[in-house]
Amino acid sequence: MAETSETRYRVGGMDCAACATKIDTAVRRVAGVADVSVSVVAGTMTVRHDGSSDLKAIEKKVTGLGYSVSPFTGGAASVPERGSHHHDHDHAGHDHDHASHDHAGHDHDHEGHGHDHAHGEKKIEGLHGHDHTPMTGPWWQSKKGRLTIFSGVALVAAYAVGHLVPAIASYAFIVAMLVGLVPIARRAVMAALSGTPFSIEMLMTIAAVGAVIINAGEEAATVVFLFLVGELLEGVAAGKARESIQSLTALVPKTALLEDNGQMREVPAESLAVGAIIMVRPGDRISADGVIVSGESAVDEAPVTGESTPVRKGVDAVVYAGTVNGDAVLRVRVTAAAADNTIARVVKLVEEAQESKAPTERFIDRFSRYYTPGVVVVAALVAVVSPLFFGGSWNEWIYKGLAILLIGCPCALVISTPAAIAASLSAGARRGLLMKGGAVLETLGKVTMVAFDKTGTLTEGKPRVTDIVSFGLSEAQLLSRAAVLEQGSSHPLALAILNRAKADGVPVPPAFELEAVPGKGVSGKVGGETLDLLSPSAARERGALDGEQESRITAFNDEGKSVSVLLVNGAAAGLIAMRDEPREDSGAGLSALKSAGVKAMMLTGDNKRTAAAVAGMLGIDWRGEMMPEDKQRVVGELKREGFVVAKVGDGINDAPALAAADIGIAMGGGTDVALETADAAVLHGRVGDVARMIALSKRTMRNILENITIALGLKAVFLVTTIAGITGLWPAILADTGATVLVTINALRLLRVKA
Repeated sequence: MAETSETRYRVGGMDCAACATKIDTAVRRVAGVADVSVSVVAGTMTVRHDGSSDLKAIEKKVTGLGYSVSPFTGGAASVPERGSHHHDHDHAGHDHDHASHDHAGHDHDHEGHGHDHAHGEKKIEGLHGHDHTPMTGPWWQSKKGRLTIFSGVALVAAYAVGHLVPAIASYAFIVAMLVGLVPIARRAVMAALSGTPFSIEMLMTIAAVGAVIINAGEEAATVVFLFLVGELLEGVAAGKARESIQSLTALVPKTALLEDNGQMREVPAESLAVGAIIMVRPGDRISADGVIVSGESAVDEAPVTGESTPVRKGVDAVVYAGTVNGDAVLRVRVTAAAADNTIARVVKLVEEAQESKAPTERFIDRFSRYYTPGVVVVAALVAVVSPLFFGGSWNEWIYKGLAILLIGCPCALVISTPAAIAASLSAGARRGLLMKGGAVLETLGKVTMVAFDKTGTLTEGKPRVTDIVSFGLSEAQLLSRAAVLEQGSSHPLALAILNRAKADGVPVPPAFELEAVPGKGVSGKVGGETLDLLSPSAARERGALDGEQESRITAFNDEGKSVSVLLVNGAAAGLIAMRDEPREDSGAGLSALKSAGVKAMMLTGDNKRTAAAVAGMLGIDWRGEMMPEDKQRVVGELKREGFVVAKVGDGINDAPALAAADIGIAMGGGTDVALETADAAVLHGRVGDVARMIALSKRTMRNILENITIALGLKAVFLVTTIAGITGLWPAILADTGATVLVTINALRLLRVKA
């Protein structure tokens, strides 16, 4: 597979889709460039190129168009020619015979993923007087804002001069017009030389010059000023959208308390190295991803995952940068550098997603390539047909043709889709819903079947003790003896017994002569008693079970529960039943999907009795005892039946099915797998978030339809009124810039959606 390089840039001053189109067209003309992705809302550009590309030439092309450009720190990264991520998944076999107490391990091999994040931007000088500088402060302090104010003052001065000295009024308006038009015309020429002859700047320049020629200098100056006001409003709106996701980075504290040789000292958070120990005081934000090494506290994860209730966390629990420590001091071992913490990765993934175009957006782009030249032809025909063939006034019809030129700019139409998609991606990310691009977001709304994994997705992923049946001993005595034998074991069923013993406050004395019996259980001696905790089959081999006890075991197995039998001095003393229980929100999440008209199915590698029991509790169709390739096959069958399928799983052993589905959704808590496997991820692992993701997609598509209606509707109205002689040049420019601002504001409403 051929290797190409990928370089990402921050681009300042991109406020509309026309800006992105000009940059895209210009950069594609540079030798060695294979592909370009530009995001207006994120203010980024990603260039894929081979080794022959001149990066300075790329930057010069962008600055020549009037934009600032800042390469991300780290510049380029080698990537395969097709796709930017390569995932290597090692799927271990799964032995689902819970009764035998023998569980295969899971060996997961995750490739590392490098991320380059800029913490500062290198200024590129030489903007040649253009006004496309980044709008980072108040609008009136930006170069674009100052130009608009200067143009407005010049227009007012021209009106004053015209009132005082009418003889030179026309010249005063021409001067006022030139104040704003010269920078616009310069950008128009640069865009034309870079392959975009039909830019809004070119249409504006032609219209303004044409208006002067037909003695409409006053209107020409007014139109130029209104054009600059419209661009300024676009910049403010685009800046608001850009801030929505970048504001996530503000959640991470700038400093941290580093433990160094027994002393605490304050250091910049970005300097923290993996393995460092930091102290987090009550009420402080956690400054890095890490694992708690001492302390227990309630952690507010709402800023990162949208989880409304603080989560109690203790030793060995994972915490994320930007979350808030509640009521106790925590010592945390750093597990990710600042450039690679959860928030940094979320921001990077969303920005990359904003650069990938949805099918609707690609269609609008193709449409606009023909739309603008078509409008130019219509404007020319309007200007010449009536005077040439029907005796119309040249001045009147040229004026109408110039107005149609301004109406014809496709800015509002082209931005209608990416603005809505960017707002939705940002809104979703702030609520723990990650979608990798417009195509994913658009397809989610079409999903008609969701196939869920069971373990860790619909269920907690950790068995819990559900029943304790004692034959002579008390429940506490039975649980205590079982816990004694399971001390030190990391087996899921052993952990379930130990957790129950801890929760019930049952004493667990030390054991002697512990011996694991592979495939059968564990034995030991405590206080003169010989104890065995065995699978039913192993207990059966020893003749320790009577008919009634066998019936109880069978009943538990029919409910999908695993059973361990405790023997005391060779006699059955009791049964402990365990099961991986459904998540608390699974039922509500599946009901939300059903209400939305989306069907659901459970695909699991677990045994059929367990699968049937869990599916029965949740009221969901199911398939059991499935290997990864079986899940992939079922997903393919569902697609052939006409379903649009989303597969939800942990992103590891479900990888084949995730890849086969129309949309793969990884459940997780901000891990590399959850963030980088599949097409989408729900960070806090709630089943209901799948329904929320689909609902967000549907709202987004409705918003896009509204935007397209606004963009085309306004243009249609002003086209008719212009030809009819009701409106002229300045309403025409309002039809363009006004529509762009309206569309952007409408898209920004999605940021307030509670996903």
